[in-house]
Amino acid sequence: MKSEEQEPIQFRLDPKSGVPFYKQIILQIEMAIADGRLTSGDQLPTVRGLAVNIKVNPNTVAKAYNELEIKGVVTTQQGTGTFISNKKISLTEVEKERVLAELTRPFISTAHAYGFKIDDLINYLKTLAEDKEIKNA
Repeated sequence: MKSEEQEPIQFRLDPKSGVPFYKQIILQIEMAIADGRLTSGDQLPTVRGLAVNIKVNPNTVAKAYNELEIKGVVTTQQGTGTFISNKKISLTEVEKERVLAELTRPFISTAHAYGFKIDDLINYLKTLAEDKEIKNA
C-alpha cells in the first residue's frame, strides 16, 4: 500500500448496483492503478483482511485477486502477499464517465425524490471539497 502521506485505496461495495462484489473489487483496483493511487510493487490487503474489512466472504476477494492475476494486473507470492504488477492500466474518458454515471445516477435520483435540485447538490459537493482541502492543508 502507499505510504502514510497518501490515502490508501478505500474499498466500497454497493449491494444495490447489481454488479457482483468481486467485479466491484476488480474495478476499484484497476481504477486505482489507472489514476496512480496504486503502482507497481504496492501490496494489496490480504484476502482475509480485505474480506473482514468490507464484510464479504473471503472467497469473493480470492476470486477478484485470481481474476486480476490471470489478467496480469497482480502477482501473488505464496506466504508474502499480492502485489501490483508492472502492467499498465489506463481507462478511457468514456470508461471513467460510465463508472461515474453508475455511481452518481442513483444518488441524483434519490436526492431529486427528496426535492433537492442539481444546484443544491453541486453547492454541497463544493462545500465538502473545500472542507477536505482545509483538513488536508
